[in-house]
Amino acid sequence: MNGVEVWLDEHEVGWLKPADVVPATTGARRRLSLAYLERWTSEVLAFPLAPSLPMPPRGGPGSESATDAVLAFFDHLLPADEARRRIFAALGLAPDDSYGALRLMGRDLPGAVRLIADGLQRPAGPVQRAIPRDELSERIRHRDERPFAVWEGQVRGALGGARDQLGLYVERDGGWYFVDGPQMASTHVLKPAPDADGPDDALFNEFFCMRLAARVGLDVAPVQWQRVPELVLVVERVDRQRLEDGRVRRLHAINACQALGVPPSDQDEVTFAQLFSLLAHSPTPLVDSRALLRWTMFRQLIGCEGTGGTDLSFFVDHGGLRVAPAHGFTLGDGQARAFDAQAWAGFARDCDIAPRSITLELKRLCELVRAQAEGWLVSSRARCRSP
Repeated sequence: MNGVEVWLDEHEVGWLKPADVVPATTGARRRLSLAYLERWTSEVLAFPLAPSLPMPPRGGPGSESATDAVLAFFDHLLPADEARRRIFAALGLAPDDSYGALRLMGRDLPGAVRLIADGLQRPAGPVQRAIPRDELSERIRHRDERPFAVWEGQVRGALGGARDQLGLYVERDGGWYFVDGPQMASTHVLKPAPDADGPDDALFNEFFCMRLAARVGLDVAPVQWQRVPELVLVVERVDRQRLEDGRVRRLHAINACQALGVPPSDQDEVTFAQLFSLLAHSPTPLVDSRALLRWTMFRQLIGCEGTGGTDLSFFVDHGGLRVAPAHGFTLGDGQARAFDAQAWAGFARDCDIAPRSITLELKRLCELVRAQAEGWLVSSRARCRSP
């Protein structure tokens, strides 16, 4: 097979391998090939990794696919931009070697996906590596000298996206760990300030917006401040479920770009109509439509740019897609153009939503945000400044 095993939590579902290099207008580019296992597609509760990566007919033979959507899906699991360049360099990989990075970093990825490569040692039992606060503080302060996710020559806790962040396991007593092994995975995401020498404004921005979203009734991932002594944001992973005995179950969650088959390079081109088209895969479209509408409106009210295709997440199972708790809300810099009445009318038309529903929901949400924002701003700043 000469590939890596693709698992969804404890279920082996297929395999991934490099495909032939194909020409592109700017030079050759690498592709990936995905095949589902017949024993997975025969399962009653089987489901695809994403709508963009459909399975063959139930009970039919597995089929190999090397479409652009395969590379797009798996590229979203990896760090992006400068974080990607530095981590790939630390691993001795070319900037476009997504397969090589997935092979080395695939045991704790976003969602339920695990990639198991032949020839790489697998721990027989749970492995925990403590992250002392003083060591973490030193790594935060010296991120310009070595990639934040490279510890002791290994990539640990690296996640998708362009920001420095770590996936870590938080014990019930508050201890932080890197983990590996059967039924173990990170439970939280730790985010330091984007600039090692800069202020904490970006962290305060995200903390304020996430808590504000929760206060006005949106379903969001829990967030909290921690000091090491540098200020960090700790976000609970919604794609993880901690069991009573300490083991962790992975829940399959994907972003909207993965669902649509859109690569990271084209994520800014995703339209609202495309986002709402994904509701066709929902078993509860009325519930998810309201959640997605409120998510879109809240982003508009706080000045977020674009449609947020990488910030919108869906749970995936045999029933289809369900909107997952939100994450990554931040106040815009004032450059984004706010929707006016004409824009909302076009939005209603493109997304097939009754204009009256938009009017009522927008009025209600505006009132809630206005009522909650000022008081929460004062109290959250006080929390940020407290030692």
